[in-house]
Amino acid sequence: MQEKPLCIRVGHLLPYSMSDSNTTDFTNPSTFILLGIPGLEATHLWISIPFCAMYAIAVLGNFTILFIVKREPSLHEPMFYFLCMLAITDLVMSTSTLPKMLSIFWLNSREISFSACLTQMYFIHCFSEMESGILVAMAFDRYMAICNPLRYSMTLTNSVVAKIGLAVVLRNGILALPYPFLARQWPYCRTNIIPHSYCVHIAVVKLACGDIRISSYYGLFDLFSVIGMDVFLIAVSYTLILRAIFHLPTKNARLKTFGTCISHLCAISALYIPDFFSSFTQRFGQNVPLHLRVLIATVYLLVPPVLHPIIYGLRTKQIRGRLLQLFSRKET
Repeated sequence: MQEKPLCIRVGHLLPYSMSDSNTTDFTNPSTFILLGIPGLEATHLWISIPFCAMYAIAVLGNFTILFIVKREPSLHEPMFYFLCMLAITDLVMSTSTLPKMLSIFWLNSREISFSACLTQMYFIHCFSEMESGILVAMAFDRYMAICNPLRYSMTLTNSVVAKIGLAVVLRNGILALPYPFLARQWPYCRTNIIPHSYCVHIAVVKLACGDIRISSYYGLFDLFSVIGMDVFLIAVSYTLILRAIFHLPTKNARLKTFGTCISHLCAISALYIPDFFSSFTQRFGQNVPLHLRVLIATVYLLVPPVLHPIIYGLRTKQIRGRLLQLFSRKET
């Protein structure tokens, strides 16, 4: 009769080697090995170039948004406060993954401690969903500005904006906690090699030798309850917004009013489309090549942080004007 593999709690490190990583007597590791993008190791250096460029754009763009809003008193309004929250979230989400990813691509530094892996997992899920919550707040801002303009300043006071921001942080901070706690409790007795470029929840728990259905079910519950609810609230907001726009008397008024929502709609698309595609390919895309699934999940983390400052920088008149002023001063 075949012996069952020995599984103990995390805390002991076995010396890593590719030859024994899949043996049945493997015990729980204190470090994991991130492969980067499996199957594309030979091109890691080339892949790192666009990733590094995108990270630089994300950091520079989001810091620019924060700098301009802080320096310009006319931008101290609810919409721009929410935009600053979005910029901070983008910075944290990209910085929690890209530096380690680039160290894999450039230095072949693949090891990550179990605690660091769980911490990265928490930050990824917490801040990606925090972005969704902030987009809901921004949809409410657009609803108030278009449907109830006379009550806008009385409703969205600084105190209310701060409470909304706090609610978003608490909601997603709490709901992301089960991910690392569930991942910590499973026994790992197969391998410590994560076929991914960062510690995403589903890729880590798939290495466990126990029944991980609770982790899988919670991931789906979180996806549909948090992201699903946020998408529903945004859809309701824009249904009311569109109804108000269609009641405007002239075509120019309708186009001008709808134009104030374009930036927000682009930001929504930049987050939700890659998010849903990545989540479902990770869980149900067994026929999709592994390297393509990992590449999609990796790009997903960079798309919103890169596109959000570009979208709002180009589409928002106040930010664009302030940027032009800064560059014109430098030239003179």
